[in-house]
Amino acid sequence: MTDIKEIQDIVQQWFAEESCNASPKGLYEPIDYTLSQKGKRLRPTLLVAACNLYEGDLQKVRYAALAIEIFHNFTLLHDDLMDRSPLRRGMPTVYSKWNENTAILSGDTMLSLAWRYMLKQQHEKHHHILECFNETAIEICEGQQYDMDFETRDDVSIDEYMMMIRKKTAVLLAGALKIGALYANASDNDINHLYEYGIQTGLAFQLQDDLLDTFGDTAVLGKQTAQDIRDNKKNIFYLQAISNSSPSQKATLTQIFTAKATKTEDDIQKVLDIYKELSLRSLVEGSIAQHIERARMALDAVNADAERKQPLMQILAKLSQRKK
Repeated sequence: MTDIKEIQDIVQQWFAEESCNASPKGLYEPIDYTLSQKGKRLRPTLLVAACNLYEGDLQKVRYAALAIEIFHNFTLLHDDLMDRSPLRRGMPTVYSKWNENTAILSGDTMLSLAWRYMLKQQHEKHHHILECFNETAIEICEGQQYDMDFETRDDVSIDEYMMMIRKKTAVLLAGALKIGALYANASDNDINHLYEYGIQTGLAFQLQDDLLDTFGDTAVLGKQTAQDIRDNKKNIFYLQAISNSSPSQKATLTQIFTAKATKTEDDIQKVLDIYKELSLRSLVEGSIAQHIERARMALDAVNADAERKQPLMQILAKLSQRKK
């Protein structure tokens, strides 16, 4: 396969053939609700694309692809609850549609379902595959904890922030690629290059999230913008602003981000105005472009047919034009 849509169609078909229509309804209905929203299915698509670099039979990664997406959505259920986010993909989040206990328990069940799928397809490298899945899960939890810790710290550095988003976002993309490559018996060298492609793509993806949260269109995104400002999250815009601002600008930012009261729309606009005054949008866009180029270089180093690399190249092209 040489087109990303072919792989996406396969992934969507696999999900269409699965259902969590089981009892008790209060546990499984939120899971079906979450998975039926589809989203980008980026992580299972990457997993299948990595296997496709070397293999014609993609059925061998069917259950691993399902597992990686179910796991990703498990993290979203808990993330939305912790962030008190009311919308996800333009729909009410599970905690806001049902309640907090449902988001916790249905999320926990999704984690177990992900492991059930991961255990379904045996492989000569199954130990390494499961080890990768488990270590990836641990790193994501570490990244989430750093993200929460940073909300109450005033000394977060840009390097610390990049470490956090590497764990919270990028390692799942990289892990999906590694698992797909392991199923295809790729060389260690290729696996390392694919993992680096995933890390760089993930970093670019998260910086794009920061950009869209800050300057995106709510109608296009399907969720509230400026949520990071409301939640006191020190994303890349805030950290770059603190590093490059004048004393008066820094004082305004510090006052708004340390205030315990709920932020007003005027507070949010003041922050956005400072970001615009410092031309931070173009700075972040430049950083995104650098990570995309690093991902492209890592993919170039993979010893596989150039045509089979096209789906992964197309993902980078889509990322550079991403609007939601």
